[in-house]
Amino acid sequence: MTETLVMLLARWPYVCTVLLMLLGLYGMLGKQNLVKKLIGLNVFQTAIILFFIVQAYRSGASVPIWDPALGNDPDAYVDPIPHGLMLTAIVVSVAVTGVALALLIRIYRNFGTLDEPDLLDAMKRSR
Repeated sequence: MTETLVMLLARWPYVCTVLLMLLGLYGMLGKQNLVKKLIGLNVFQTAIILFFIVQAYRSGASVPIWDPALGNDPDAYVDPIPHGLMLTAIVVSVAVTGVALALLIRIYRNFGTLDEPDLLDAMKRSR
């Protein structure tokens, strides 16, 4: 039992990432309100971004600018590609959230609700 606890504490960034992913997944699958589903989606996206950033971290590594003291050893530098990709993912996440909020406003104006079961009933009646 204590060995498992020590292992989890040693990998606390991964544990936090998994907990955030589970929280976001619960928000997307377990909630009926579409705004809450969108918040769950944002939490899930943030957890994925955090996972990639944690993966790219190297203890004691330097920024990816050549330093004569470090030489040509690639292990002495942080890989900048995951960070650049996650900046792109953040921009895409903001864009998706904006479009989703615009769609939710449109849905609310047309049907008067954002609860999924009520919305499905309203859509069946409007046919």
